[in-house]
Amino acid sequence: MSIVRKLDSTEETAHPFLENVVMRPLYSEKEDGGEITCFVVRCKVGSKIEEHVHEKEADIIYVLKGKATMWIEDRGDFALETGVFVVVPKGVRHRTYDVEEELLIYDVFTPPMF
Repeated sequence: MSIVRKLDSTEETAHPFLENVVMRPLYSEKEDGGEITCFVVRCKVGSKIEEHVHEKEADIIYVLKGKATMWIEDRGDFALETGVFVVVPKGVRHRTYDVEEELLIYDVFTPPMF
């Protein structure tokens, strides 16, 4: 079954454990039976995503707008800004901090996170 969704027609919900971070699910295993999870994450200025690791999923990120700094254990610190594409393999520690401009990220997890 094909799926067509418009971003502003999906409900923005608080991230389950990060302050000042919200997300809009687009496609998930739970809701759609999908083999990946796709959502848009919005990080407000001053927010941060603490260092963490996804043991089972690769985290694939494309920055739609904004500016911050990201750290990945095998790469170090780099600018996270409009147009940047990032793949964080499963088992690799990473974090996002110094959100200078509101960050809007298209995020995909494979296999699905939820």
